[in-house]
Amino acid sequence: MSLLSVTTDFNLVLTGSIGPNQVIVARHIAERLRLRFVDAEREVEKRAEMLPSQFQTLFGEARLRVLESEVINDLALHRGAVLHISGQMLAHGDHLARMLSCSHIICLVATLDAVLTRLHIALGARYHNPTERALTLGLLRRDWSIRGRDPRIQEFDTTTLRDAEIVDKIAAIWADKVIEFTRVS
Repeated sequence: MSLLSVTTDFNLVLTGSIGPNQVIVARHIAERLRLRFVDAEREVEKRAEMLPSQFQTLFGEARLRVLESEVINDLALHRGAVLHISGQMLAHGDHLARMLSCSHIICLVATLDAVLTRLHIALGARYHNPTERALTLGLLRRDWSIRGRDPRIQEFDTTTLRDAEIVDKIAAIWADKVIEFTRVS
């Protein structure tokens, strides 16, 4: 599927959770759209020079939230990029409002059964470890916390789709949104 090379000042924010391949899918969407890709979690990690969980352990949740706010402020300055931001990070403070002012947000969702199936495939034998599974389900719950917070957040159900189909459909949605943005401008 070929897309017209159209530019916009808006970003495409992908959030929610569809399983362990979400960042890879988001990166493929950026490649398909020929847009820069930025993963907010990696940006926090770069600034902290350690994993966010380690940073939180050492410096506390309040300092982690400040660091996340700095990353969100910087991401709000990007134009024409695909941004992967966790639902938990978007739900904190004014992050959602800031991103809605410069982005179209799509929350990727799937049924719990589909997420667990994808998780089982990705984790293999580790899936049977209750601690590992509980940790992943906790992350899922936090990432889906953004659902229903604002009617401008578009939910996209990936339950029956393979990764390539998700990329195709999100690329088509973005192409339609870019056309819509250019009409408004």
